[in-house]
Amino acid sequence: MMSAAYKKLLFIVFALGASVVLLITLALYDVIKIEWISFMEVQASYKPMEAPLAVATSSIPIEGAAYIGGVGDIPNPIPADNISIERGRLLYSVTCIQCHGPDHDGKGNVGVALVNPPADLTSSKVQGKSDGSIFLTITNGVIGKTTVNGVSVDQIRMPALNENLTVRDRWDMVNFIRSLQAAADSATPTPQP
Repeated sequence: MMSAAYKKLLFIVFALGASVVLLITLALYDVIKIEWISFMEVQASYKPMEAPLAVATSSIPIEGAAYIGGVGDIPNPIPADNISIERGRLLYSVTCIQCHGPDHDGKGNVGVALVNPPADLTSSKVQGKSDGSIFLTITNGVIGKTTVNGVSVDQIRMPALNENLTVRDRWDMVNFIRSLQAAADSATPTPQP
């Protein structure tokens, strides 16, 4: 059987040994560092004034650039045939009908509840825009200004759909919006003299 003095001595030696090991571990932490994947410094990132990294594989859209920085007079590359207009109609029925409504007049289920009502897509204001301007509106959305407590702040009036719709989809929607005016013109009877 161990004596009480021997047990105390053994405890003191063990405690000192554990303390030394702990101090050495803490001192060498930055020298011998085990890198875990969850550490932020291990992940690829930019540092101040660092040159940009190479573009990641498959990060550029395979369909190419949609437009050149905000130019509103870009021509519509998709012919307004029946296929394009039907694709645009189907996309409208999934993406836009909630706000712009089934009659395209800005009176959809969600649109009537908004402070800033959605545009009437059959109006002369919308139909008078160029195809490129309509495309950019669908792509970038509409951001307006509002005043809150005397401070002017940006307010999203229409969300940008560039992440939801491909470039082709957006041009098909432009063709569909254009077809609304053609349908309204053909439905209006010609006045007789």
